[in-house]
Amino acid sequence: MNDRESLIHALHQTRDRVKDLVCSLREDQLSVPYHPGVNPPVWEMGHSTFFYEVFVLNWLDGTPSYDPSMDELWDSFHMDHEDRWSKTLFPSRDDTLTYMDTIIQRMEDRIRNESLTDEALYLYRYAIYHQNMHVESMTWCRQTVGYPAPPFAEPQGFTGEGVDQEARGDTTIPAGRYLIGLPGNRETDAYATEDFGFDNEKPAFEVDLPEFSISRTLVTNGEFQKFVEEGGYERPEFWSQGGRKWLEREINLNFGTGEPPLMGTQTQPFHWRKRDGRWYERVFDQWLPLEPGHPVKQVSYWEAEAFCNWAGRRLPTEYEWEVAALANRPGEARRRYPWGNEMDPAKLDMDQRYMGRVPVTAFAQGESPFGCRQMLGTAWEWTSNQFFPYDGFSVDMYPFMSTLQFGTHKTTKGGGCAASSMLIRGTYRQAYHPDRCDVYTGFRTCALSQD
Repeated sequence: MNDRESLIHALHQTRDRVKDLVCSLREDQLSVPYHPGVNPPVWEMGHSTFFYEVFVLNWLDGTPSYDPSMDELWDSFHMDHEDRWSKTLFPSRDDTLTYMDTIIQRMEDRIRNESLTDEALYLYRYAIYHQNMHVESMTWCRQTVGYPAPPFAEPQGFTGEGVDQEARGDTTIPAGRYLIGLPGNRETDAYATEDFGFDNEKPAFEVDLPEFSISRTLVTNGEFQKFVEEGGYERPEFWSQGGRKWLEREINLNFGTGEPPLMGTQTQPFHWRKRDGRWYERVFDQWLPLEPGHPVKQVSYWEAEAFCNWAGRRLPTEYEWEVAALANRPGEARRRYPWGNEMDPAKLDMDQRYMGRVPVTAFAQGESPFGCRQMLGTAWEWTSNQFFPYDGFSVDMYPFMSTLQFGTHKTTKGGGCAASSMLIRGTYRQAYHPDRCDVYTGFRTCALSQD
């Protein structure tokens, strides 16, 4: 997105996704059931539109707000999360659609008619990417509350091959010095436009890693099912203190299923059920048979950690994960994606297409240099790292992109099936609280060290 036409195309494509997500819901579905991990879709549409106003039109031109009386309502730092469900504070869906269309047109006019400076290009991309983040969260909202799949999703549409057992197992990553992250930061490279990245990806640095072995594929439903059926949720020896506390306080709310809450300790992933001796997973508003060769998704960090303890494995560090995905080394041409430097959506499950319902060995054409599959797309992958800044970190133009999550969240990598392919790259870092299991999170494992 380095020229006017590609920016406008991305702007329109993102707007259309938001419209599809909001307009495909009935009026009574707009006030989704309250959940701490989701927002009402009309609020998300208004908030992401407001971001264009504040961080592009106002930042660059001092343009007055479309409706100053609404500014605090769309601002996530003024509007408490629970207040976003108010039926009296916010405009209607139609009025918010008009607001978004007006602001998008102003954005398009500015892109077409004003000088495309490095600063402007950076801000355009930042704001478009931000709205894509909300396309992702609006999608996982539908899954969380049990609404129908987005109109553009194909959760039962994958017609590719089954699991290729020869593509499974571990791959060994040789010891050596590797390159992590993206060059530059705001102090030295304020508006890097050739290789866009967020502040938490910068500055790049070198790291020496010992040899390690990592799974070529994500953990499957079938593997996780064995953990469940061997009483993994009821065996405290597999759970850390944080994991045990998570188990003690979690109940299954059964959003959208019409069933009463199941009170008590959670004993399987939230979106799984066993009926008549068979396991099923809820995919939006449908219960579908659990596919053993598909990746396990929407599991918390604590569940991933407990599975590893049960299996005699461990989670990768975020550095190990990035090396397995990109194999970037100092002094060599840097790779942005596992397969090279051009995004190819055909090589991954992203953009809300198959929603992670694919065999773990699918998309061989997107394999990393070390033979790992689906390191982009399918599921955000838990790593063992707390989310902290890199040495030399400098806060970006949006000061809250990363800083609010430092220290309390875990680092995930790779982007999930609901993420946008225009946004994700191998260096991208996303922070999720270890309790989260509404997002499309999964994981792969590493062998324990033999030292």
